[in-house]
Parts: sequence; C-alpha cells; structure tokens
Amino acid sequence: MHTRMTELFDIKYPVMCGGMMWLALPDLCSAISNAGGLGNLTAGNYDTGEELRGAIEETRRLTDKPFCVNITLLPSVRITKELHQEYLDVCCDEGVAALEISGAPIDRYLGEAAVEKAKKSGVKLIHKLGSVRHAKHAEGAGYDAVIAAGIEEGGHPLDDDVTTMVLTPRISESISIPVITAGGIADGRGLAAALVLGGSGVMMASRFIATDECLAHPRIKEELVQRQETDTTLICRSIKLQMRCLNNEIARKVLEVEAGQGTLEDILPYMIGSRSKEAWNTGDYEMAPLAVGQSIGLIDDVVSGKELLDRMVKQAEEILSSHA
Repeated sequence: MHTRMTELFDIKYPVMCGGMMWLALPDLCSAISNAGGLGNLTAGNYDTGEELRGAIEETRRLTDKPFCVNITLLPSVRITKELHQEYLDVCCDEGVAALEISGAPIDRYLGEAAVEKAKKSGVKLIHKLGSVRHAKHAEGAGYDAVIAAGIEEGGHPLDDDVTTMVLTPRISESISIPVITAGGIADGRGLAAALVLGGSGVMMASRFIATDECLAHPRIKEELVQRQETDTTLICRSIKLQMRCLNNEIARKVLEVEAGQGTLEDILPYMIGSRSKEAWNTGDYEMAPLAVGQSIGLIDDVVSGKELLDRMVKQAEEILSSHA
C-alpha cells in the first residue's frame, strides 16, 4: 500500500503508533516497525537524554526498520524544558527517522533552531494537532507532515472538539504536506476511510495496547476488549488541558473535583504519572486516568502487531477495491 506517508518514512504500511506514556517502549516500537508500520518510542518514559539514547539503541537491536520518537510538549511536573531539549538533541544525534511532536509546536517551544537542527540531521518532523490553523502553522514552520487528531482520540485532543471525519478533509485541503489521520482508528475500515478523506495514512495508539508486544497488564488488555465506545470521558477541561481517558473510578473523582470548582492543585494528585505507570503494570484499571480513545469500541481481540497490521491493510485494500 503505497502512499505519501509510506514514501516519506520508507515504510511498508501507512500506519504509525502514537505516543503512549509507559507503553511505547522498545519491544512494542520494534514490533510495529518490523511488521511494516512506523513504531513509536515515547521520550517521556525516560528521565534523561542518555536514558532515551539507551532506549533508541535497544530498539535498533530489535529492528533495522525506521521508527519515530514522540516528544510531548505539554506542562509537566517531571519533564522540564531543558529535558525536552535533551530529547531533541539525542534524537538528532542518533538520526531517528522522525519526531512526533504533540502539544506545543516545537518551533515555538524550543525555538526555530530546533526545526533547523532536525532538518540538518535528516529527522522528519510530524506535528499532531487538531485544527486547520495549527496545520497551516506547522507547514509554514517546516514540518514534514501533520497528524489530524480528532476529538475521538485518547490523550489530549485539542479543545476545538472537531471530529476526525471533518478534520482530515479540512486539513488535507488546506495544506500541501502529508496528513495522517488519528482518532477513532482501529481497523482497516478506518484506514480506508482516512485515505478517502484525503489522509496519507493513520496513527493509532489505543489499538496497539491490545497487542501481544505491549507491556500493559493482560487484565487491562482484556478490559479494553470488553469496553465500548461510550466508555471514555473527557477530564481536565476546566484547567484547559482536556484528556480523554477510560471512564473509571479516578476519572469520575477528577470530574467531581472539577464540578466543585477545584484547582489544578486539587486535581494533580489524581493525575501524577506514577499512578498510570502502576496501573499499566498491575492491571488495576480503576486507579489512574488511562489515556484511551473511543476506538476501544472497535477492539475485539489481542493479537500480535504483525497480525494486526497485515489484516488492517488487507481489509482496507478490499474495501477500496470494491468501491473503485
């Protein structure tokens, strides 16, 4: 399946993994890349630039295929601006295939020199965003591609609240660089739809949790298989940092705090990263805000990354050929 996305990253299938705290690690990243997609190594999993370098080296021992590194530029207690700069420097030193930037644009957060450094190092820049105006900025700033992430996505969708179905064609008709679709994608039907809507491929995260190579606890994988599209909720809207996560005990507590006009300080104890890290490891899916999207309603099984990508592309090709 040849698209502008496969050409840009030199990959077999137009499917990439999104950034996932505590989960987008070398085992999963390499499995996705070996299966023909673009694996993701999330920088925020590491406390220093050198730790990230070690993870890149480990991933390269597991795959000789391209993979990307996610750098999320959002307010964080643990990750400072200096550490974000370290992440960038290491990725450029190592010459990873691409950087998936989410949150603030890197040219504004770390300066225009960051874009120039990536380009000189041969590292492609992708910006995950949720509006036409941000896509136009990314193109003007020199990004190589954008991810059109609709309100359906897990994690931190833009508070414009535009759906994937509308966002993909709006962005693709507004800029000339490749557009990758995210939000609500979990199978070949979503991939086919993205291509028809003007995208060059898709990004998924929630679906990759329910794979053999993901280190999430089996209890959580099975929970995602059982859950439906109505089983997520948006929290932290009151502090302008909305997050789509599993509708669980902790999410409901955060919503109660917000309804009572709670402050960031009131919410923070429920949001600290150590909570979600423990939950993914122990399988206690009630104790932390677990970032998943509405696509959990489309997750029916736990399979290997290779089986998932092979059948996704086969299904998409069958759909597209039957409607040609």
